[in-house]
Amino acid sequence: MLRKTLDNLPLSRPYLVVTAIAVLIFYPTWIRLAEAWLEFEQVLAHGLATALIFLGLLLIHPPGHNEPQTTLKPYHLAGAALLIATTLIWGVLELVRIDTLAYLLLPAGLIATAWALLGLPRTLAFLPYALLLSLSLPIWADMVPGLVELASIVVGTWVGWFGMTALIEGNSITLPYGRLLIADGCSGIRYFAIAILLAMMTSILNDYRWRDWLITLLAAITLALIANWVRITILVVVAYETDMQSDLLTDHETMGWIVFGAFIMPALYFSPVRKRTTKPNSPAGGGIRYKKGIFAIIAAIVLGPIALLFAQSTASQKPEWIIDLPQFRQTQADKLPLPISLPSVLKEQIWQSDNTWVSIAQSQKQSADDKLVPYLPRLFDNSIWHVEKQLQPGVSVYRNILTRDKVLVTQWYKVGSQRSWSYRNAKLLQVPAALTGETRFALVTIQASCGSRDCTNLLTQIQNTASLVDSQTQ
Repeated sequence: MLRKTLDNLPLSRPYLVVTAIAVLIFYPTWIRLAEAWLEFEQVLAHGLATALIFLGLLLIHPPGHNEPQTTLKPYHLAGAALLIATTLIWGVLELVRIDTLAYLLLPAGLIATAWALLGLPRTLAFLPYALLLSLSLPIWADMVPGLVELASIVVGTWVGWFGMTALIEGNSITLPYGRLLIADGCSGIRYFAIAILLAMMTSILNDYRWRDWLITLLAAITLALIANWVRITILVVVAYETDMQSDLLTDHETMGWIVFGAFIMPALYFSPVRKRTTKPNSPAGGGIRYKKGIFAIIAAIVLGPIALLFAQSTASQKPEWIIDLPQFRQTQADKLPLPISLPSVLKEQIWQSDNTWVSIAQSQKQSADDKLVPYLPRLFDNSIWHVEKQLQPGVSVYRNILTRDKVLVTQWYKVGSQRSWSYRNAKLLQVPAALTGETRFALVTIQASCGSRDCTNLLTQIQNTASLVDSQTQ
């Protein structure tokens, strides 16, 4: 293995240099990414291992080892322009700390750096490696809700096929002797991520073309999803047959990996294997070919990390929003009919009038490292509260699956002077807010308790309250 690595080092060196330069240009985001790897959270436990696999593949199986001659032009000037454009966009995102989009630009910056220095043909050979490295980005958490919803639908259908007595409500499965919840931990995100990683490794090691690469990837995703659905179904059957008394219901980690291995190992064993033929004089070897790309690298460093250091300054602080609501009195958070889970960075105030509650949780950006829009976890306990219906944009009826109580809720986000119904859009509003010196953020929630009745008759009441609050947070 060591001899093979040393033999491949001349072929690996250009890509290792490109990787080091890309890390230098976008170093603030790479540092945060490395810190996220070392936390070993559930959705990113594979991050550090993926980065090491990326480096290992570059050393033992470098790109384009036996690629034939190509007539494709290098277009390195286009690569240089792409690198500068990517750096400028990344600088804006890093300035306002939209971390998810900044992370997504890391593989784009890596590819653009390779294009500027190595040309387009060698960059295309490097592309699968960059895509593999992108699996280490903290983007998996955004997939968890979708995977949970999909698992709930499939497992609910399968449970019906078995003829078991069960009440299925969203991600909740109520059996005669208890209730099972398909929570975030049942999303199968770890199996999903590792299956994709194994598929990409297999494709790279076998030098698959794009069609075989796509087939392998789709097969891995399908097997990972089915394995997780089978795992959850097994737990439901065990819970049903043992009256919720089996130890497997509280300790099923090992069982999950056994089920996953039973699906993925045969696929790896029977996947086509292609052995590389060695070509010592491969045209893909050599060092940096396009020296003019170095000027693009220098420009990217000046427009990226250096410009960012100058731009990161704390904007002038503004007073927090003050709300004056006639006929409302301040109360405590535990009085809310629908409890809200908020991070400690937000300062919350709550007012109540009869069956209507107003919650305003606000914060202010204090330094360049702070986020204007803080990270917000899931605000409501979806194991108990389900959205029964949406009456209008931003106005929904929540129902407690245990007590059957209903709460009419409207909620919006204030980013400086801008307003959004969506948290995702609020994150994007950070860009114009930061450029105009805005520092304030607020999450406004208005609730009206409906009991077990229809909430439609309270819609006008909650809209009038929302208009009054909105006029005082301009």
